[in-house]
Amino acid sequence: MSTIERPAPRATSSAPASDIADRISELVTCGSIEMTAHKPDEPRELASLLPAGTKVYVTHLPRHSLAMTLAALEAVHQAGLEPVPHIAARRIAARDELKEFLERAVRAAGVRKVLLIGGDDPQPIGPYADSTALIREGILADCGVREVGIAGYPEGHPRIPRAALEVAMTEKLRLAAVQSLGSYIVTQFSFAPARVVEYCDELAKRVPTVPVYVGMAGPTEPATLLKFAQRCGVSASLRALRDQGFGVIRMVTHTDPSEQLVALARYCLAHRTCNVVGTHFFTFGGAARAAAWINRMIATRAAAG
Repeated sequence: MSTIERPAPRATSSAPASDIADRISELVTCGSIEMTAHKPDEPRELASLLPAGTKVYVTHLPRHSLAMTLAALEAVHQAGLEPVPHIAARRIAARDELKEFLERAVRAAGVRKVLLIGGDDPQPIGPYADSTALIREGILADCGVREVGIAGYPEGHPRIPRAALEVAMTEKLRLAAVQSLGSYIVTQFSFAPARVVEYCDELAKRVPTVPVYVGMAGPTEPATLLKFAQRCGVSASLRALRDQGFGVIRMVTHTDPSEQLVALARYCLAHRTCNVVGTHFFTFGGAARAAAWINRMIATRAAAG
């Protein structure tokens, strides 16, 4: 059963517009963005649009081996941004493959953080059935990784029960702590701001010391956005919007990132226990377009100063 229709945690509606704008600017400035591995020239353009040191995640798609992401990670590092590789556990063929990749990424690209996901492959091609197994092995810390990002799912996962997701998150955080790895959460994007805020409130209660980055869909074409939304398991909020009479084009307008940023900023201002520290933009292959949007958000607030 979908949970997106439950009331969101109560947030103040009386926060001054300037405070909301300041918090939005902070969330975006402290946030991150993703790019695909097959565009190693793109980081130079991203660096001209984003604050120095912005985290840029390089995706690990089914058609790419981990080694194929190294050129992009190095380019991100050379551009003055922070490279963070996605690592899809079920797409790793062998432990030696992972070890070689991590050692090269740390040495050549200055990688200190990784984002772990299971991967949507129905069966693992190697030794790791999920990201928990990968953390448990201890290879991340041994190779010089210092922080691990863990995926969070505001709308749940299309194939994993919510209770199992919570157990897995608790275990990943425990394993990371035992190995002296820092940890943080990056959430899947959603088209339901109320559900995102509710999920953030749940995390603040369950894991109050763990930083949270809220995933948002960056600006993209409607057809592309719809395809990725269906693939990424956010169909619950898609159905909710359609039930309200929104077509695909109006849906994209209705769910512009600005709307979610306002809801998130209001929540953060109203809750001192909020552990949301930034946003993460899913770009669906359009990293430069999303970076330009982020740049305008930051520049507009700076001009209003």
